[in-house]
Parts: sequence; structure tokens; C-alpha cells
Amino acid sequence: MMATKENSHHDAPGAGSAPPELAGRDDVLERTSIMLDRLVAGKHTRGFIFYGLRGVGKTVLLQRIILNAEANSVSAVEIEAPEDQSLPAMRATLIKMSKGKAAKAMVRRAFGVLSTFIRATKIKYEDIELSMDFAGEEGVADSGDLELDLGDLLVAVGEAAADRHTAVVIFIDELQYVKEQQLAALIKALHKTSQKQLPITLVAAGLPQLLAQMGRAKSYAERLFEFVEIGPLDEKDGVRALRVPSAKENVEFRDDALRITFPQTQGYPYFIQEWGKHAWNTARHSPISGHDATVAGTIALAELDASFFRVRFDRLAPAEKRYARAMATLGPGPYRTGDIAKVIGEKTSTMGPVRARLIKKGMAYGPSHGDTAFTVPLFADFLKRTMPWPP
Repeated sequence: MMATKENSHHDAPGAGSAPPELAGRDDVLERTSIMLDRLVAGKHTRGFIFYGLRGVGKTVLLQRIILNAEANSVSAVEIEAPEDQSLPAMRATLIKMSKGKAAKAMVRRAFGVLSTFIRATKIKYEDIELSMDFAGEEGVADSGDLELDLGDLLVAVGEAAADRHTAVVIFIDELQYVKEQQLAALIKALHKTSQKQLPITLVAAGLPQLLAQMGRAKSYAERLFEFVEIGPLDEKDGVRALRVPSAKENVEFRDDALRITFPQTQGYPYFIQEWGKHAWNTARHSPISGHDATVAGTIALAELDASFFRVRFDRLAPAEKRYARAMATLGPGPYRTGDIAKVIGEKTSTMGPVRARLIKKGMAYGPSHGDTAFTVPLFADFLKRTMPWPP
């Protein structure tokens, strides 16, 4: 008798939503676990910067490390760069560190530094009051120089953490959106805490252009962080990501279904989740067959076109769409700027501003000098399906 799946469910993918099986990331999780242990023990360690294309699971990885940090009594300051919510998050961490008994002197001092920092930089935040109960500390974090003041702030937080025999990890997603001046200030501040051997560090994620951005911001960034590329899964881990969650519900994927499904996803975890969801919903019973996988692939692609790809395409101006469509015409990429210009019929010298806007919007990056590639996997195929050429 074949197993049914009428009362079971399969998790739908979403930006940052945890997949049923976090396959292929065991090594990274082990390395960050060691980093957390060393940080709490007061030993020298480096933070982590994860970089990769859209859909590789960077946000999911960050969320798992946050859970691991909190399980080890490490204070996690969680920030999504576009939201610019760093200081309120820092305030919440200080409050957590002061709970359980009267606030320690170091925690009170850190609150004072935070209050002074806000007044000096004239920044207004929705969920933080400038009239704090903690007096500011004159001469600390009040110069108005972001690099100096942020360093004072993180030192104060690090000292408060050391006083409580704990550690603080700042988690930032979409780090590539932070302006380079602010990024430089953050790196310099963390360099200062590292020199003082304070238990505070950064774990962040962003698109591939993040490497160049951090190098331009501060040349010594590579000494403070481990840069780890997060790429697509190989076939073994991709199959595991499909099979393990289903097996927990007594549902199997036939080999022919896997042979059809995995190549279409190209190993990107977001797409694996999308194809898996639709294969689950398409099949009437276990095992999921090759026919089920074929039907599911058509549905998955249509849904991605209507949501995942479309929402990014609609953010582009007409000239940017034309540039992106010219890239797609040339094949899988990366693409030489001169070749793109030829397809469009323009001079190479005029292409720079459009390319820069695509990079700023997080749609493209430069893997090497003169080259451009999409940050969104399978985006070139989407453009070919939806935008005629020439326009």
C-alpha cells in the first residue's frame, strides 16, 4: 500500500524563512560555533562575512547562527542594513545584559555612552528616547565623528559584556547596502574592540560586491573577518534538502523525480524549496514521480516569474531593464561591458552610469574588472521569457 500525504504539509519558501533541512552548511555552522566559544572565553577570534548570490540561503544561515548564539547565552544584536536599526538593537542588548539584578556599573556606563552618541550624531529613532534615564558621559562618543564615536560605543558595550562574562555578536544582513563611510566606521570600531580583546564581533551577510566594498572601506578588514562564499549546493546536498523533509512525513522522491528537479534548481536552496513545495503539492501519493516533478517545475517557474523575479524587475528603470536584457542576450555570463554596449548599440563609455545603478540596486555585481554578472540566479532566463529583444 502506498503512503498518502493528504494530512501532511511542505514548508513554502520565503525570504529568510528556515527550510525544513539546512543542508550543506555543516562546516560553516561548526566554524561559527567555535568562534562563539572563543569569544565567550575571551580568546582572540575573527567575525564572519558571508557573501553570495540571492537564493543561496545567507539569511537563513544568519538566523541559525543567531539561535546558536542565544542558546550559548551570547547577546545577539540583529540588524537588517536597509532598515538602519542598529542603535535601538544595541539598547535592547544592554537591557538584556542588565536584567536579573540591579544594572551593573559597566552596563549603566554603556547606556550613558549610547545616550551621548545619539545626541552627538543627532540621529532620531522611532523606538528609542533621547531623554534616557542614564546620564551621558562627557567626552565619550560625543565628538560628532562617526568613526571615533562608534568605536567608543562598541567599546562600552564590549566592556559591559566582559563585566557580565558574556559576549555580544552584531548580526547584519544585506551589509552591501551600508554606505561606505558608515561601513568604514563600523570596521574601525570593531578593530578598536579587537585590540582591547573585548568580547564583541560581527557576523554579516551580503551580495558578492561586499568584498570590494569592505576592502575600499578599510584595508585591514581581512584581518578582522573570515570571508566565506556561500554558493549553491552540490547534487548530494541538494538531494538531501529534498529527501530529508519529505522522509519525515513518510513521503519519498523517486530517482527520476530527483534527476528532473535538481538540474532545474541549479542547486540554489531557495529554488530547491520552491520546486520541492510544488512537487509535494502536485503529487497525489508517495513516491513523488518524474511526471510529478515535471508538472511541478512548470508551476514553480511560473510562480517565480510572478513574484521572485518580477518584484526585482519592476524596481528597474527602463534603461536598466534594457541593459539587463542585453546581458541576458549574451548567455549565462559574466558579461564584458564592451559586449553589452554592442548589443545595445551604444558606446562603452556611456554604459557606466547604468551599470552602477544596477549594482547599487543589488541586481548586478562585478566579479572582475570590466565584467558584470547578475546577483539573482536564473534572472537571465526570466528576462528572455518576459522581455522581447530588441525592445
